[in-house]
Amino acid sequence: MVLTPNRRIQLKPGAVVVLGGQKWTVKEVAPHRSELSLTSPNRQGIKMTLSELIYHPDLQQPADAASTNAFSERLSPNPDLTEIQRDRAMLREEHLQEVHCGFRSGDPLLPAEGEPKPCYDPDRTTLTERRRAKIIELNNLRSLEKKLLGIRGASYRTLQRWESKRGSDGYVGCADGRWTRRRTGHRPLTERAHAAIHQVYQETFERSDISMKTHVVLVQQLMREKYGPESLDEVPKYATFRLIWFEWFGKSRTRRRYVNEPLPRVRHNFLVVHRPGQVVALDTTIVPVKVRESVFGEVVSVHLTLALDLYTHSIVAFRLTLLSDSALDVAMVLRDMTMPLPMRPGWSSALAWPYPGIPKDLVADFAGYSVAGLPFLHPETVTTDHGSVYRNYHVREVLRVLRSSIRPSRLLRPTDKQAVERAFGAIRSLLFEKLISYTGVDVADRGPDPEGGAVLYIEELEHLIATWVVGYWQNRKLDGAGPAWDPTGDHSPNTLFAAAMEQDGFAMEIPRPELYYEVLRQHYLANQPNRGVHVGGLWYYGAILAGKPKYSPRGGKHKGWRVARDPRDVRHVYFHDDTTDTWHSLAWVGIPEGAELPAFSDTTVKAALAKARDAGLRPRSDKDLLPFLLDLLDEYSRIDDWYTTKTKKDRVARAREVLSAETAQADRPAQVDQRLTSDQPRIPEQKKPTRRTARERRQEEQNAIDKAQAKRREKALSGRPEPAAPLQLGSGSSGFYDLPPKAKKAPKINEE
Repeated sequence: MVLTPNRRIQLKPGAVVVLGGQKWTVKEVAPHRSELSLTSPNRQGIKMTLSELIYHPDLQQPADAASTNAFSERLSPNPDLTEIQRDRAMLREEHLQEVHCGFRSGDPLLPAEGEPKPCYDPDRTTLTERRRAKIIELNNLRSLEKKLLGIRGASYRTLQRWESKRGSDGYVGCADGRWTRRRTGHRPLTERAHAAIHQVYQETFERSDISMKTHVVLVQQLMREKYGPESLDEVPKYATFRLIWFEWFGKSRTRRRYVNEPLPRVRHNFLVVHRPGQVVALDTTIVPVKVRESVFGEVVSVHLTLALDLYTHSIVAFRLTLLSDSALDVAMVLRDMTMPLPMRPGWSSALAWPYPGIPKDLVADFAGYSVAGLPFLHPETVTTDHGSVYRNYHVREVLRVLRSSIRPSRLLRPTDKQAVERAFGAIRSLLFEKLISYTGVDVADRGPDPEGGAVLYIEELEHLIATWVVGYWQNRKLDGAGPAWDPTGDHSPNTLFAAAMEQDGFAMEIPRPELYYEVLRQHYLANQPNRGVHVGGLWYYGAILAGKPKYSPRGGKHKGWRVARDPRDVRHVYFHDDTTDTWHSLAWVGIPEGAELPAFSDTTVKAALAKARDAGLRPRSDKDLLPFLLDLLDEYSRIDDWYTTKTKKDRVARAREVLSAETAQADRPAQVDQRLTSDQPRIPEQKKPTRRTARERRQEEQNAIDKAQAKRREKALSGRPEPAAPLQLGSGSSGFYDLPPKAKKAPKINEE
């Protein structure tokens, strides 16, 4: 290899160069004399020095000739050779170079001590003499040195064989052919066996996964039915069949449901997260702990929805829900991550706002309550999986309200949100495994009776997780999640958030209480005079609707008034006055005036409407639905027939309805005269989670029924007429039922 001013050209016997537009073949190279011999196609020969060749003005290399670097080719590792085999081949090459030019390095400018040896000096000996001297040297080596070379002895033919392969393959040509022997493979298959294996593959492709031995049996069955019992000898044995199957169809370890799905095209644009709130990951999983619901005390499983900031690895929000989460639950998680977490009863000052730069008293003044040590932020991008709850229209509308974008993870790419998956695993190993009612990762790891250890209620588990997140998770050292500016340092979610505040500042933007109404499902409805608005099968009315036109004066796509509805508690909806930009509460017209009705959800309303339809009734107003609703509530909360007539599914559904109503009440901001003023910040009630017994709930519903019946009696008796006079037989005569008057005694007549 020579380096010209503009290119690299490989010079070895047989190489082709272009001089003056004519091709010349290198016949011999003498590097110790810096000379080479060239021959033309018409057998003309010339000799020139390397300097003349390098600086020749018309020196070129053919376009089809490969320009490689001999040193990089010699030193580049070969994947087919082990490290010992590679060192052995390079040692053999050194011996060949010594035979060729007298120097083991192959370069006269880099001689070793005592080189060239007299027996290998090219100026004094011929190539044959040098080869014979090398044979004597190799055969006189000690056994250990021969073992390093991988030879027992050497002959003239051995050196010729090494040299012939080294010219084209480099040092790899000096390797023993047995080191890289081509695999013989399996014995050839007949055409019938080949077709049978492919037919079985096509047949089982759409089936559920089966074992390899089952594939062998199916091939044998097919061969026997088509070609007879003698054809079974054509089917290879299990070990060979397994190799053939993997060679033809690959080792498919993908789940069967993903086999036929095409892989999405990967775009090579990677996102580097370098600030809090840039990307927040959302996901939901089943909590591996059995708990009790607070209505009937049944043992149930709950779902945990988690929001994780990918830069600080902070758990900025979470929710526990019975059964599966809904779009409204996800919307509330998105709202929770933008609001400061209030301090809870029993929390010490160590769990208060710890971040320097913004005093906790200042944050408490803006929030209206004492703030715990958990970051709150406005997410810029939210990444989720492709679950139906995250693809819901309501969730996308909430993200629009929060001025955030959604970036779903790629199909068949679970690594896109691996941080939140690892967070679930960390919470399981660090917290849930310590609880008595832990159920394990799957059924195989489950104890004999995890339900028997269920002593925590849902509210207590939620309080436990919140305390653990603020006190433990936020201060725990992160392993392998350091920032780019200090990848090997010790960091926790709290320290990363504090460092980000110090570097880029912190926009303390606490949302208004009206955000609760804006993240609810929005309806655009017409105001019907003297009736109100109709949504979800019910009518709602309030004093604010009096005098309002049928449609809103707001222009745009929607003409109706904006009404927000919380499906967890449908006793009220929330009306947005577009003229004053305020929210007002509208009550269901079926609630008696002055009466208190227990909370009920969409599920109860649908059941009541279905019961009315089954009875053949078509109520004209919502007041007619009240008896059905009260009967339904009375049926769901009866204690005496609880274990005999109600299944666990019904009890869990009722418990979820009650829990959703309580959660909705906790999410709603405080109202004054059924009207929310924006200048009053929301101050959550600092109460310890309490649970009412079923008897107390039964008494509450019975009181509501009694009040409703009393209200009806009062209304019926308010306009009662005065009683009429008793019926008479005639004018001035006595009544029909009057007793006859006593007969008067006749006066005595004096006979005298």
